[in-house]
Amino acid sequence: MPRGKPKTKTAVMTLRVSPQVKAAAELAAERDHRSVTSLIEVLILDHCRRLDIRPETICPKETNDENSHAAPDETPGRR
Repeated sequence: MPRGKPKTKTAVMTLRVSPQVKAAAELAAERDHRSVTSLIEVLILDHCRRLDIRPETICPKETNDENSHAAPDETPGRR
């Protein structure tokens, strides 16, 4: 029986990772009895909490926004 309110997921993220990272994610998800998507969501939310970011308060950008196709901002020292 589901607990809490159901989540509506409509955003798509595409990731490129090394085969080793993909295999590690699949193994971690299997050991945690969840999907890789669920594992990645949990990891992102945990990291956001550590950074004091509350995703539920952030308004997502529209996918047809004129900036949605712009190159990502590069922060010095981050790659």
